[in-house]
Amino acid sequence: MNLNLKNKNAIVCGSTQGLGRASAIELALLGANITLVARNEDTLNETLHRLDSSQGQKHSYFVADFTKPEEVKSGIENYLKENPIVHILVNNTGGPAGGSILNANVEEFTQAFSNHLICNHILVQACVPSMKSEQFGRIINIISTSVKQPINGLGVSNTTRGAVASWSKTLANELGEFGITVNNVLPGYTKTARLDFVINSRAKMSNTTLEEMEDIFQSDIPAGRFGEAHEFGAAVAFLCSPAAAYINGVNLPVDGGRLSCL
Repeated sequence: MNLNLKNKNAIVCGSTQGLGRASAIELALLGANITLVARNEDTLNETLHRLDSSQGQKHSYFVADFTKPEEVKSGIENYLKENPIVHILVNNTGGPAGGSILNANVEEFTQAFSNHLICNHILVQACVPSMKSEQFGRIINIISTSVKQPINGLGVSNTTRGAVASWSKTLANELGEFGITVNNVLPGYTKTARLDFVINSRAKMSNTTLEEMEDIFQSDIPAGRFGEAHEFGAAVAFLCSPAAAYINGVNLPVDGGRLSCL
């Protein structure tokens, strides 16, 4: 099985914590050169030094705030002036705040679509030309199992993630002939700050303790435990490898079997 990503250049967004950082670490272990993207330069520097470089990889970063699409656009344009070839793009950014969809205001939807769909689109438009020229491209969108089964209390997120999933499938149809695959990876309950936030929010809404809510969450998982970030990162890295060349346009849950639908 060919998992070798040596001499492949990967941009990983939201890569200073959680699933983004885990994905960057696993891609580097397969030999890829990693460019980290996030808004905090201190944590970017810290993450940079966690990446494997034993195969001669060269890693870098650029700063961009995904609440500001114009900053993302200028960031990727400036980056490509010095680094014109991109083989792998991992789109990832923090999800919207929780709450019922009925109580969400219009601005929450507008901001969420901007953070996710619009910024993803800006990055894809910038990177696809070099993927076409290389006849190799991997676009991964880290979204949510809510695209298969909406999650209670995450109304804006459910809506936005569904839009990204449909956008991604459309891209997969358009780009497949160029050796470019587009796939979504759907995290289940994985040990990250985002999971802590969701459990805290749900506990407050239900007037229960954190421990009780954690037990409730884990009871839904056939694996009987929360996932580890590196397990999720390994799935992302595989989909970016040459071995996954014929996997295109899928939603891959990495959730320990929690989803009750196929």
